[in-house]
Amino acid sequence: MYCDFYGFKEQPFAITPNPRFIFLSKYHREAFAHLLYGIESHAGFIELTGEVGSGKTTILRSLLGQLDDSKHRTALIFNPKLSADELLRTINREFGILATGTIDELMHALNQFLLNENAAARTAVLVIDEAQNLDPAVLEQIRMISNLETDTDKLIQIVLAGQPELVDLLESDHLRQLNQRIKVRFHLPPLDLEDMASYIDHRLEIAGGWKAATFAPMALKKIFNYSNGLPRLVNVLCDRALLIGFTEESREISPKMIDLAIRELRRENLPKSYVPLLWRLAAAAAITVALVSTGFIIGQYIESSNSQSTAAQASLSAGSSAAAPQVTDAIKSDLEQISELDCATQGFNELARLWNIKPVVEYNGKTVHRGLELVAARRGMRLLNLKQMQIRDIVATNAPCLLELSIPGIKGTRYIALTRIGSGEFFLLSPVSKMTWALPEKTLATYWTGTAYLLWRNVNNLPDSIQPGTSSVEIRKLQTMLAKAGSYSGKQSGTFDNATQEAVRKFQKAHFITPDGVPGPRTLLNLYRACGETKGPNLSNTGRT
Repeated sequence: MYCDFYGFKEQPFAITPNPRFIFLSKYHREAFAHLLYGIESHAGFIELTGEVGSGKTTILRSLLGQLDDSKHRTALIFNPKLSADELLRTINREFGILATGTIDELMHALNQFLLNENAAARTAVLVIDEAQNLDPAVLEQIRMISNLETDTDKLIQIVLAGQPELVDLLESDHLRQLNQRIKVRFHLPPLDLEDMASYIDHRLEIAGGWKAATFAPMALKKIFNYSNGLPRLVNVLCDRALLIGFTEESREISPKMIDLAIRELRRENLPKSYVPLLWRLAAAAAITVALVSTGFIIGQYIESSNSQSTAAQASLSAGSSAAAPQVTDAIKSDLEQISELDCATQGFNELARLWNIKPVVEYNGKTVHRGLELVAARRGMRLLNLKQMQIRDIVATNAPCLLELSIPGIKGTRYIALTRIGSGEFFLLSPVSKMTWALPEKTLATYWTGTAYLLWRNVNNLPDSIQPGTSSVEIRKLQTMLAKAGSYSGKQSGTFDNATQEAVRKFQKAHFITPDGVPGPRTLLNLYRACGETKGPNLSNTGRT
């Protein structure tokens, strides 16, 4: 829509992976080097982890594209939500060998293929993306595949790539043997501000309009604070900002445009004078066509449209200014005295106090998210990381949580415990002064990034990744809980059939969760609370439910 205005040959920030736009930051290059070293040294197992949207798939595609076909045979499994048998068939199919028959026949065919490739001095490489979704039984099958070896060499190199949850999965007791076989590990951190700016310039240049669109320095900082350096979120925000720049006929993306783009992406409640972006685009296009067809000059309309946009932004700024004094004096004063990591530690310890578990003594993670996951796991808890959330989602969850804040004037992000909601106000505990701040919803929404961390317990060991048709005692427990919550009225057969999946969707819709029919961690947390089958603090009175 805006390509002609900026002179782009194509959209620079499309979400769909495009090899032409590959950008390898210093972290991506380091990850690439680890993967290549693991493969060339025949390490056997290689682990790559990173947050959603950090660029793991980009690295994997780049790796597979650069491996010499004359020296390697590769197989990529992108959706590993398969049974152990299905995975083996898929692997054989990817390698172009027998994919039908019994398990013994499939393993024999794979073993023979690997021996032939080894004799021909070619390395077989199996890459499994989104590996955190693998069932333990499937991981055990992968371990069995890794047993195919000669007296001196591993016949297949296996790359397991996934979100940080993959580490927790592999550290479980029943996968200890597999975890011990992983010789090369790398966690991919987000881009830093410098790399993010280079990433944006790179994509603009490839699209053909590097000088046609520029981002102001403060705009880049706002993009960084919103995205935390995750390329996928950078793409989404930059794309929206370019749309706003197009409607305002500005080739320089200002900080105010980034603020407006963030508000639109978060779908926050805006003043009535605000006109949604797509409506403005449609109206502008329709009026332009009408005026041109009748010979009118459209300059007056553009001026009027820009005036309305400026008025809307002024209205937004006025709303923010009114709320700002409530946080800049007390909250900013406290939060600028403490580091991001210490802030997260203090916030987690408040949640630990409410849950009656041990506080944090030290971190062993490279990121705040990973560190929190580790300390939670050691205390028999699960950490749920919620992103791109709205205030209503936190209210519906009704659980104390750690909120990620972006405060103007403070570099990076800060974390603060939300302990209670009452009388339309949200009560936050200062990590420094230990004072409780009561903020109205609009003020909190101004500084909250949309990311939150919650503690919970999966007391019934319900699976959070289920294939249709799967049967187990845990699925019967899931059906019992769905029935108790009023979402399921079918037979409690213990099989994850269509009726059960629809019940999950029904429950998800009622709790403002994307109705995908998959009982993921957020769905299970809300289900436990709806059924009253787990005790824990709540936001209504910070008591136990």
